Amino acid sequence: MAHITTSVEYAIHCLLWLAVRDDPAMSSRDLAELQGVSPTFLAKILPKLERAGIVSAHEGVRGGYRLARPPAQITFLDIVDAIEGEKPLFDCQEVRRRCALYGDCPPRWASGGVCAIHGVMLQAEKAMRLSLASQSLGDIAKRFSRIAPATFFDELDGWVDQRMSDRTVRGSKADS
Repeated sequence: MAHITTSVEYAIHCLLWLAVRDDPAMSSRDLAELQGVSPTFLAKILPKLERAGIVSAHEGVRGGYRLARPPAQITFLDIVDAIEGEKPLFDCQEVRRRCALYGDCPPRWASGGVCAIHGVMLQAEKAMRLSLASQSLGDIAKRFSRIAPATFFDELDGWVDQRMSDRTVRGSKADS
């Protein structure tokens, strides 16, 4: 978790779209277009969410990605770890052992135990992970659903339905 990238932000938005729809299946292309991002960019993100058991992929015209479990059971920590891996926030380089005054042999008082700076960073990482684990996709979906007008969700469903209809028509023409 050295740095939370934009990949995490887009992953959360993808999951939010899936969480707020009545018919939650959406293709990666639709999710990308809905957010104004390259489909190849999302094509790198969604498989990570699938491997983590957050989404499942379904084939076919009405297929796409769906949440693999209820939104209330998907924490922000689950999402961050799925995308970024469980990397430490801070990678201690033991700089304290390199002081020019110590030469090749730093004294025990200066180099023993956990580095105090590393200790602070470990505490910060623990607090951040606990905070991320305490917030679920369901929490955010509820907030979003309260503030967005009902017409927005109708428009979203209409947009997705139109895209699926277009795919069905294209698929029928290809079969002819």
